[in-house]
Amino acid sequence: MVTDSRQQQLTDWLRTTHVPPNGSVEMVSGDASFRRYFRFLHASQWFIAVDAPPPQESLQPFMAIAQAYREQGLHAPKVHAYEQQLGFMVLDDFGDTLLFQRLVDDAAAEQAYQQALGLLPGLMRVTKTTEGPLPAYDIALLQRELSLFSDWLVQHHLGLELNSEQHSIWHATCDSLIDNALQQPQVGVHRDFHSRNLMWLESEEQIAVIDFQDAVQGPITYDAVSLLRDCYVRWPDALVARQVERFFQRLQAEQLLPSDTTLTQFIRWFDFMGIQRHLKAAGIFARLLHRDGKAGYMADVPRTLGYIIDISAKYPELASFSQWVSQVREQFIAQPPTADIIDPVSVT
Repeated sequence: MVTDSRQQQLTDWLRTTHVPPNGSVEMVSGDASFRRYFRFLHASQWFIAVDAPPPQESLQPFMAIAQAYREQGLHAPKVHAYEQQLGFMVLDDFGDTLLFQRLVDDAAAEQAYQQALGLLPGLMRVTKTTEGPLPAYDIALLQRELSLFSDWLVQHHLGLELNSEQHSIWHATCDSLIDNALQQPQVGVHRDFHSRNLMWLESEEQIAVIDFQDAVQGPITYDAVSLLRDCYVRWPDALVARQVERFFQRLQAEQLLPSDTTLTQFIRWFDFMGIQRHLKAAGIFARLLHRDGKAGYMADVPRTLGYIIDISAKYPELASFSQWVSQVREQFIAQPPTADIIDPVSVT
């Protein structure tokens, strides 16, 4: 077993807590951020130790949101110990079964997604924590996220410069997507609610939420589209449409939607929100390669771009945008799979 200095520091700190490891501390995984996760045994119970190195990461948002989610009745991990200056904490261990692993066919996906969507009304009601209101998903944040696509995938990865017509199409589309996000009811948003960020608790047959430290107050369709139009798996349009309609009806019953909101309006909100999220995701995947040296996510770019192309083609005002992204996708597929990786510390 190879132990780096941060892992050794984490292990030493764990021994000073009220849940010291019985034996070794083994890495479970890293993720798309700087965080890493480790598993250890204490008194016949498994725990997860989190390494969230400052200043890149902060424990406080996660801990405050976890408490608020648990108070709302959601299955969120309990924080058993933490050290903010070092960036270490100990959480419940929810096991190894992701919701993604249960999506073996359409019927299983139908049931799993309906159960996951059932968590969202409670999650939406969490708009503040003991730290104060959740940050707003405002124009500045939406613009920064959209720029990830043009900056990292189009320009940095593919080396493409937009001509005047493409600039016009891109900026008009961004304006439409931002307007769509802001005109929706603003609720608590997990912001990364998808099948690889939801855990299946076998013993309870329940879904647990993790990785919610970036939660905000934002568009009511955001988490639903993250789940149903997942970057890592694509389901038949008919399955997604059924789930969206049921979710719309549930939000009406929970009085989280204005009574005059139509299903047609809700679907448009959902579709445009999905385009925004997939543009952001495709840009992040390219940034993970070039800035952070993580190449694995690039395999998901064609699927992510495929969503953008297909959904935007449904709307006449986005037809030119759909055609342009089709060209981007063709260029991406034609490009060799390797690319130069720049120094992670030189780009922010």
